[in-house]
Amino acid sequence: MGKLLTGKFLIKGNNEIKKDWGLLIEDQIIKDIGPNQSLKNKYKDHKQYDLSDKIISPGFINTHMHSYGVLSHGIPSVDVDSFESFLKDFWWPLVEDRIDQEMIKVTSRFAAAELINSGITTFCNVMEAPQSVPGVLNVQAEVLEEIGIKAILSFEASQRVNEENGKLGLEENKDFFLNYKDHPLLSGMMCIHTTFTCSKDFIKDASSIAQKIGSGIQMHLSESSYELEYTKDKYNLTPIELYDKLGYLYNYILASQGVKLSPKEIDILKEKNDINIAHVPISNCEVGGGIAPVKELLENNINVGLGTDGYINNFFEVMRAAFLIHKAKHENPEVMPAEKVYKMAVQNGSRALHLAKSGSIRKGNYADIITIDIDTPTPINKENLFEQVILYRNPQNVQDVFINGEPLKRNGQLTTLKLNKIKQEVNRQAERLWEAIK
Repeated sequence: MGKLLTGKFLIKGNNEIKKDWGLLIEDQIIKDIGPNQSLKNKYKDHKQYDLSDKIISPGFINTHMHSYGVLSHGIPSVDVDSFESFLKDFWWPLVEDRIDQEMIKVTSRFAAAELINSGITTFCNVMEAPQSVPGVLNVQAEVLEEIGIKAILSFEASQRVNEENGKLGLEENKDFFLNYKDHPLLSGMMCIHTTFTCSKDFIKDASSIAQKIGSGIQMHLSESSYELEYTKDKYNLTPIELYDKLGYLYNYILASQGVKLSPKEIDILKEKNDINIAHVPISNCEVGGGIAPVKELLENNINVGLGTDGYINNFFEVMRAAFLIHKAKHENPEVMPAEKVYKMAVQNGSRALHLAKSGSIRKGNYADIITIDIDTPTPINKENLFEQVILYRNPQNVQDVFINGEPLKRNGQLTTLKLNKIKQEVNRQAERLWEAIK
């Protein structure tokens, strides 16, 4: 027997809003959508969910995430004076290089809880833990499969530690992609770090493997001026010019950050077939990287989704940041309207992760659905819905999360996770990690 959800508002594809509409879920799929009363008359024998005080929306898509990131929240400070110093004096030696598989198990549970609470039904995770290979992606996959959330998992391969570790990272991605190709919840992707931790031959090897196995490939791109200065000094090229020269921008690229992209680089990207940028506005601010040229990317028909980067996993905060900071940057309140930001959070994210049957509510799509309460001080209507949600809703207002039709959050409560217990486990792992800094 299916589930009949009838809501106050329903957001279809292309952000089309329907009032007093609902949907029918059967066998993980959206089987029907339409006006509430019509559906009730048609499906009288199905289990009914009265959501007449809620918005029914496609789930949010988080296009860039580091699940272990919670362990650095409130971590004892280390003096850094640049992005390079942040990486070399703090992040790499004191965080990434000390992450082990036990930490990954615990933080994967906590990250999943945060994401589900925030209305995220699928996320793309990049594992930065060079001492945890081989096998780290399988460890994370077992945890996430038990919870029931969807994810694209990858390991950030680089030569930063040594050549052998870099090769292990490439193999980790290749094996996981092939082993999970037909999994209903999880899949893989080739992944490298950056041009300043990967040689030209390493970048070409990663690209060659991705093409051979049919995988997309992702990387961090121009998160600050450091990478641009590095490639200019070493190769007399910008990062995008270098990738283009190496034949890396062949097909299906997911690049996170993209803060320091020049107009010339944007021109190169717009001529490619399948380039996607994961915009992570809050963490870009945190590391002092800058503000990505999202307005210009979108104007050039380059797909841009949103990501939390594992820094602040409240997706409403991420949407608010995307809504606000570009207005300030361009000194124009018309830039990045709420409807465009919502599209980035849902449809653009689905496109960026190649989720063919997600990102919109239509017949035949997977039932990756969330509901958001509309108990706001001022009315929500078709004209202001996106602005009201982005500016004035939060994870506690996400009442239900269905993934493949299964409820992972019902009436505001997680169904497959016990958050208080997970918090205690995270605390213990944080103490282990922070020992090196105290």
